[in-house]
Amino acid sequence: MRSVLLVPFLFLLLTTGRDVTGKGFDQKPNFVLMVVDDLGIGDIGCYGNDTIRTPNIDRLASDGVKLTQHIAAAPLCTPSRTAFMTGRYAIRSGMVSTGRVQVLLFLGGSGGLAPSETTFAKRLQQQGYTTGLVGKWHLGVNCKHREDHCHHPNQHGFSYFYGLPFTLFNDCVPGEGSDVLVDLQHALQNLTMLLGVGLLTIVCARVCGLFEVGLWLLVLLFFLCILATAVWYVPFKFLPTWNCIIMRNQEVIEQPMTVETLPQRLLGEAQNFIKRNVDRPFLLVFSLAHIHTPMFKTPQFAGKSRHGAYGDNLEEVDWMIGKITETVDSLGIANNTLMYFTSDHGGHLEDSDSRTGQKGGWNGIYKGGKAMGGWEGGIRVPGIFRWPGRLRAGKVVDEPTSLMDLYPTLKYLAKDKQPDRQSDGYNLMPLLEGEVARSEHEFMFHYCGIYLNAVRWHPPGSDSIFKVHFFTPNFFPPGAGGCYDTKICLCHGEHVTHHDPPLLYNLFHDPSESQPLTPDTEPRYAEILEQTAKAVERHKSTLPNEQAPAGAHSEANTAEQGVELQLTWDKILWRPWLQPCCGTFPFCGCKENTTHM
Repeated sequence: MRSVLLVPFLFLLLTTGRDVTGKGFDQKPNFVLMVVDDLGIGDIGCYGNDTIRTPNIDRLASDGVKLTQHIAAAPLCTPSRTAFMTGRYAIRSGMVSTGRVQVLLFLGGSGGLAPSETTFAKRLQQQGYTTGLVGKWHLGVNCKHREDHCHHPNQHGFSYFYGLPFTLFNDCVPGEGSDVLVDLQHALQNLTMLLGVGLLTIVCARVCGLFEVGLWLLVLLFFLCILATAVWYVPFKFLPTWNCIIMRNQEVIEQPMTVETLPQRLLGEAQNFIKRNVDRPFLLVFSLAHIHTPMFKTPQFAGKSRHGAYGDNLEEVDWMIGKITETVDSLGIANNTLMYFTSDHGGHLEDSDSRTGQKGGWNGIYKGGKAMGGWEGGIRVPGIFRWPGRLRAGKVVDEPTSLMDLYPTLKYLAKDKQPDRQSDGYNLMPLLEGEVARSEHEFMFHYCGIYLNAVRWHPPGSDSIFKVHFFTPNFFPPGAGGCYDTKICLCHGEHVTHHDPPLLYNLFHDPSESQPLTPDTEPRYAEILEQTAKAVERHKSTLPNEQAPAGAHSEANTAEQGVELQLTWDKILWRPWLQPCCGTFPFCGCKENTTHM
């Protein structure tokens, strides 16, 4: 009789959605992807830092799988996030630059991730997932007018968006200076002053009777001065209004945003999204505003770390990651939720000042950092996966992996078998679960803007990881570890040095890239250069309109067949009719109602 009574109970247990292994009963897993901005791999405890406290991130690693050679597809936000979302090098989407501007600069520009692109969010949405992005986007908003939202997250597979369509940057906080084309601002300001002085001189000469000047010419010069002033003053001096905004879906709900409360609001939105969707498969991308400058000054963390404002902010990041993990665990969905932690690229070494000190991250033993092309410090980032019952706790993977691997991995786990375009990533599950020992990435290509900067080769049957640099950024001052004159290393012209033959390193023996190999020190020297050259040719053949040789400076107008470059001057500069606005343009302004939070 007792066994008969157990039958209904066992039936309910077998049909419930939250199993104890995370594998069973054809239930699609949830995905929580947590991406930090500008985080250095050397900033995290489980990656070797013993002076900044990151217990929650460290616990993710000890409870899951840690990747030690996890590579961003680019060393800057916009191209790296493009590759992450699409599973393809950013050059395939046109999200690369031929010149100095390598990221989107204005929300009122027309550049961005093309509507024709496919993101992992779009694919999961088609598989019945509820998809959400909370935090930073930085892949564009509008194309032709301020209401078309052609580049907006809602158009790229995210059914819910709350956060920054742009990014957090210094202009958002009074007194922190400006990040956007500072030299151009000064040049335009000086030109305006010169015109003004010229006009005043002519007026004085006319009043004093030194020479005759027509009134029409004075009026023309006056309006020319007004126009010249407006050209730089309106876009640049109102940057906090134009760029520092918060959107919920396609509505601007705060303009300019209140930075002080941003971390709490983003965390609350991410937690609420998980809670709202606990009974159905969901994807959440939690894209933190940390740890990009300016630094937050949250009272709970200010002055608590051993590394100034940067350390305070990183410990706040760890706390936020802990809260997200706590939310997943408390809802009983941990065994059916794949959690992932990473950074979009390496730390910004040149970002510091006398008042705050170092404001960029630490990239450990690796050379270079943010915006430094293929140097390891700018592209090797933390990579942690946790999935209790599915992934073995404490596993470490030393093989080359990429942020682009998330796209095919999520597709595989969501049982998406529909045809797709060429991907540059690979499904990570066989590697994470220990079914295979080697990564499918034999070659990886490292871009600096539109230019192929370096190639990584992991020869079959070998532990070696060879990396070939075709050109490298010119550090300044000479002997320094970064571009302290421009603050961001550039990829073209006099800003780089080309190498013929290329620089060659073995990252297995020399992860700091400090000892270039030569034919005398590396028996396979000629073979390595030959194999990487062939790989470059094969890679270029998949980019039909990209004709430049490795490291060359082609001024091609397209990155791939039918794909227009999105980071050209005509697409990144501010246009009033594209500017997202809360209210009637140009009188944009509103504050989010946070009384319910």
